[in-house]
Amino acid sequence: MADPESAVSGEVASGSADDKAAAHKRERFAGFRAWRASIRDRPHANLVYRLSVAVVGAVVLAGGIVAIPYPGPGWLIVFAGLGILASEFAWAHRALVFGKGKYDAWSVWYGRQHWSVQGVFALGTCAIVLGSLWVMGVLYTAVGWFNVDAEWLASPVFG
Repeated sequence: MADPESAVSGEVASGSADDKAAAHKRERFAGFRAWRASIRDRPHANLVYRLSVAVVGAVVLAGGIVAIPYPGPGWLIVFAGLGILASEFAWAHRALVFGKGKYDAWSVWYGRQHWSVQGVFALGTCAIVLGSLWVMGVLYTAVGWFNVDAEWLASPVFG
């Protein structure tokens, strides 16, 4: 007669692909969960860990928010920052789920729009990018590389 452990492992082995993936995920993160539980048991270490996660997550989130209007992975960085924060804070998890849902809904809506509406959004994005580059003085610096005198491109903030 087979022992109960082999029967259980046989059930997992013959189960669906989702069951196998879930079992693999549990095994893979078991060491991390044990390490995190050991930190959670020590109040001072737990506070330091949570503060570290908060700082790193906030920095990544802020970088993502700055990167949103620029070409590249701005929203991906925002969601990564929220994911870091969500690993320790329930409010961040709720914000992550809410934000991903709204982003997905907006993407579907945007994809259904006429090309002219999509073009207006593209022009608006270009205006935001060029405006922020002008305010930061990047445009004036770039034309200076080509010996072009364009004082009107000087930043109103960083002159």
